[in-house]
Parts: sequence; C-alpha cells; structure tokens
Amino acid sequence: MIRTIAIDDEPLALQLVEEYIKKTPFLNFQGTFDNPLSAMEFIDQSTVDLIFLDIKMPDLSGTEFARTLDNATKIVFTTAFDSYAIEGFKLHAVDYLLKPFEYDEFLIAAKKAKKIIDLENKVGNEIEADADFIFLKSDYKIKRINLNDITYIEGLKDYIKVYVKNDNKPILSISSMKAIEQKLSETKFMRVHRSFIVNLDSVKIIDRSRIVIGNIYIPISEQYKDKFLAFLSKNTL
Repeated sequence: MIRTIAIDDEPLALQLVEEYIKKTPFLNFQGTFDNPLSAMEFIDQSTVDLIFLDIKMPDLSGTEFARTLDNATKIVFTTAFDSYAIEGFKLHAVDYLLKPFEYDEFLIAAKKAKKIIDLENKVGNEIEADADFIFLKSDYKIKRINLNDITYIEGLKDYIKVYVKNDNKPILSISSMKAIEQKLSETKFMRVHRSFIVNLDSVKIIDRSRIVIGNIYIPISEQYKDKFLAFLSKNTL
C-alpha cells in the first residue's frame, strides 16, 4: 500500500483528490492539507510515499515545497496552469495533472508512482540485508558513509547533519529525519529526540536525561524516552 496525502488550497479540488485516493485499491489515504506548511510536521513524523500536490498556493508554492522533500517521497503535481509543467518535471515529479482531470487520468499517474515505488522497494530489499553503508547527497556530490562511522545525526528544518568519527565537520544533506531513520538499522540506531538519532554503539555515558557523546549532550525527549529506557534496562547490570 502506498501511503498518500494531498495538498491543495482549493477545498473542492482537495475533496475530489481525496475521493480518488480512497477509491484506488493500492493507495492508502493518510490525510489532506490545505497548505504545505500544515503538512510539514505530518511528513516529518510519518512516512509518506506519494503526494498529490497543487502548485499555485499562497505563502509557499508546491514547487517550493517540493524542493524541501527527499527523493523517497514521490510527487504528482495537480494544477490549473500548464505553464508550470517544465518546472514540475525538473523537480522529478512522477506526473503532472492539469485541472480539471478525471479519475482515469488520476489512475494513470498513480500507477506510474506505484511502478517507481515498487522498483525502489525491490532494489532496497535486495541490498538491505548486507548493507553497512548509505549514500548521502552533499555539496553536489554523493558520498558513501559507513554506518559504523556515524556517531549521531541532528535534524534541522530541511536538512540533516550527520556526524562521523574522526571528522570535525558534519556532513550536511537535504533530507528529513524520518527518511534517514528508515535507512538505518533499528538494532544499531535509535531516535531519542525529534532532532536527534544516535548510534547506540556511541552511547558511553548517560547523564540524567541526556546522552553524552564526546563534548555533546543529546537530550532524550519524553516521546522517545520509554524506548531508550527499555534499551538501557536490557543492557544494564
């Protein structure tokens, strides 16, 4: 099932896309939002595979919002203006639906997204068992990072900072915390705060509700406290 949301500032258009999503068997409807800003927190906390995204919206346009997303989230642009088509495809959109569109057009776009997502999942599953590294886009390059070298990850608004051993500067990459969390082994990494993921092998000292890694104190928030305490209890004499 492809976890799907829709973003549009036009209520009737948003309602129509919601109906289309719900009647499509392989789409799992997750919610609708009348502006990109209200969707940001949801996307950061939840896995979203596909967004049907309007372009011309106040405050933040669909294309501007698309630039804040990582590649794991696929986009189908929905708009009444065909002048945005070239810009949409430059952002690697799966498809571009010109309003008003019928369900058959919507279904074709949804199937395109499904084909891409299924292929990426297949490739990911084939390498997942043996993968001890990830590739990160940073400074217009793609860098291979050994997972054992990562000490912790810090999330910013639209970026993550990946801190690695023997490197004074973190690796800066456009991504969400949710996206990077899905790439990491749950037995080796744990999210302890909305803004922090730690390599459990790097946890040497816990000072009250903080993890000490070198000279850095990483807070453990209430949202993730129980899971971390369970890990601590299991490994404490």
